[in-house]
Amino acid sequence: MAEHDAHGLGRAELHQLYRALVLAKSADASLDSLHRTGSLETSVASRPGRSEVAAAAAFALRRADDGTGDLMVLSGSSAGAVFLFGLDLVDFFRQHLGRATGPTRGRDAGGSWLDFSRGFVGPLASHGTMIEVMAGVTLAMRLRGEDRVGVVLYGAEASAAGAWHEGVNFAAAQSCPLVLVVENDEWGSNRGVPRSSRLSTFQAKGPGYGIGSESVDAADALAVFDSIRRATGLARAGDGTRLVEVRYPVDGSAADPTWVLRTRMLESGWATTQELDALESEVAGACTAASEQARAEPVPEGRDAVPGVYTDVELPAPWTRALHPGAALAEGAL
Repeated sequence: MAEHDAHGLGRAELHQLYRALVLAKSADASLDSLHRTGSLETSVASRPGRSEVAAAAAFALRRADDGTGDLMVLSGSSAGAVFLFGLDLVDFFRQHLGRATGPTRGRDAGGSWLDFSRGFVGPLASHGTMIEVMAGVTLAMRLRGEDRVGVVLYGAEASAAGAWHEGVNFAAAQSCPLVLVVENDEWGSNRGVPRSSRLSTFQAKGPGYGIGSESVDAADALAVFDSIRRATGLARAGDGTRLVEVRYPVDGSAADPTWVLRTRMLESGWATTQELDALESEVAGACTAASEQARAEPVPEGRDAVPGVYTDVELPAPWTRALHPGAALAEGAL
């Protein structure tokens, strides 16, 4: 195997990367199937390839399950990357289906949740604001001398928000070990770069903030992996904030990183057709079994919505303060 063509990855690592892409893609397809059959209320349809791109980016990070690894903020269309952070496949479907057995016990049906120990954060705030949040988090990492990096994924339309500029400028000025990954496509609410900037590429925005930037083809998972690995390496070494633009075709055609990587692996002799077919079959079967198991499990009881969310005080149904003996209410207030 020509090692330089694989960006330093060995055969086993290439198979792991391919499996990560296949799993992200299959999980997205399963969620879409659940939506089409009425089991999932909210559509998760997104730009083809986004979840795989996020998986390739996550593959470049130092991941741990004890809160010492890198931290990645996922976009709403990149949920499949959570598997690289150790999330169980069944829990993934429980979470999206809002099951009582899921990580948030059905309080949030979707990807807006986090696990700091494992190192991933869902899209918890509006456009641009998570960059400000992660600028603060990564600044704390730097001040503590921690060998960690934060990564934020965002669509192109977020760059038009004031919070985006504030966050990037603050991160750059404070030399935060933060890597901003911008998905430059034509599917965003502002239709990508032409509607949000006079610049033709986000790579050109980096120097305006005094940070390094580069651009990479979304269809090339190995190039995405290598670009994120290089950017996080520089940020980790003290070079500060970095920007990586992930380019999608402007004509709306689908970029399929999984198929591109499969073709390259076969042509380069990094895998056999039988190996990849078996891997894909195993992943597809696991997704089907996990989604069916999660769908059969119960939704939470209504009274379970309160504990651990609004207060740590146990309140009896129907949860009015008047029924709580310690409530400080004026007589006749209710």
